[in-house]
Amino acid sequence: MGPMHQTGSENVGVPLRKSRTFPSLSYLPLWLICITPFLLGSTSLHESGPSPAKGTPTEAMKTTVSQALGLLRDQNFKKPERTDELVTRLKQIADSRFDYAEMARRSMGNQWLQLAEQEQREFVGLFTEFLTATYVEQIHSYAGEEVKFLTERLEGDYAEVRSVMVGKKTDTPLDYRLMKKGDDWKAYDVVVDGISMVRNFREQFASILRSSSYGHLVFLLRGKIAQYNLKAKLSEMSSSVN
Repeated sequence: MGPMHQTGSENVGVPLRKSRTFPSLSYLPLWLICITPFLLGSTSLHESGPSPAKGTPTEAMKTTVSQALGLLRDQNFKKPERTDELVTRLKQIADSRFDYAEMARRSMGNQWLQLAEQEQREFVGLFTEFLTATYVEQIHSYAGEEVKFLTERLEGDYAEVRSVMVGKKTDTPLDYRLMKKGDDWKAYDVVVDGISMVRNFREQFASILRSSSYGHLVFLLRGKIAQYNLKAKLSEMSSSVN
């Protein structure tokens, strides 16, 4: 059994850097870093690499990015009154590629098995809403970054698609981890500059659960969701006035 299968592909590719410490639940921009290049970045294949065959993990990511870019480049969606529609349509695109249930399960680690079935369903719903809320307020922040797809690594039903986000001042390695589900590839983790999003969530959640309880974790998640939703609403109102 290969390393991808042994660890659920969490150690596929280059070794992760030592985990960075984020203030409890205030590291939400990490999700934004992960999802923004995916939804907001323009994409291209690395010039020295061959075009991937249709149906590969890389092609799956490129297809989804292309769909999102079509919306983000539509000037009609720049109007504040169409923000809700844009958010809804972008979320539909992200939902088609990201497996939030798998991300939630991996982010809870061993604690997942300690949850009752009803709590697992509750957590998946909250986790999904939590991730969505972190990028909603930033959907108009695209500043011309480019994501260049480099290579992909396959091992059975797992894959890692490597890319780099090219910014005005710096380049950031950005890798997507996917698993085969039926005839499609679903992303369950994003590694930004060597830091796994799922791993960071897992360490933060584990810290909270050790010092408190699952109920307190849910309380914190709901509080953050409300905070981000309010921030997005105030930003939308401000844009309408201006």
